[in-house]
Amino acid sequence: MKKLVLAASVLALTLSGCSTHVSYGDPQEVETVDVAFGSTDLQKIAVEMTDSMISSPLLTDITNNNRPIVFVERIKNKTTEHIDTESVTDSISTKLLQSGKFRFVDMTRVTAVREQLDFQNDGGLVDPSKAIAFGQQVGAEYMLYGNLSSIVKTNKKTKDVYYKMTMRLMDLKTGLVEWADETEIRKGETKSTFGW
Repeated sequence: MKKLVLAASVLALTLSGCSTHVSYGDPQEVETVDVAFGSTDLQKIAVEMTDSMISSPLLTDITNNNRPIVFVERIKNKTTEHIDTESVTDSISTKLLQSGKFRFVDMTRVTAVREQLDFQNDGGLVDPSKAIAFGQQVGAEYMLYGNLSSIVKTNKKTKDVYYKMTMRLMDLKTGLVEWADETEIRKGETKSTFGW
């Protein structure tokens, strides 16, 4: 019994000695935990790509008196890391939409839209005069797509990671690429003599 009480006391002291502190941080603050792709990299890429596209003289004619309809293909991850490229895609399309120069169709929701239209038109539960008929949606005029790639070099003391994001805007009618740009990020990590 004494051993059980002693073990419980040691466990209680051990657990009480470990505490966790949680606080909010600035989401715009530079994050440098390691060289892996992080929130700062996502924000940098989204800002640079959208600023480039919005300010491009090549797109002045396209957006001058018109808000072209764009569909965004999910950014392809060609790195060796698991990167949530949907977040990168979402940030870029949101910033472009907020610019007031572009409109978007969301191809990721086509199945859900079809189900809703089927429900409205074939379910018998919606007033037919208020149901949205098939064939009224607008198609995209342009496709925005891109790749995120990386090169990683390591030796005993250092690790160097280079990221490159390339994006293009294609006219779906002609197949011509109307805009393209890329941005780069380089991160380095050095081991100390006595470990990390």
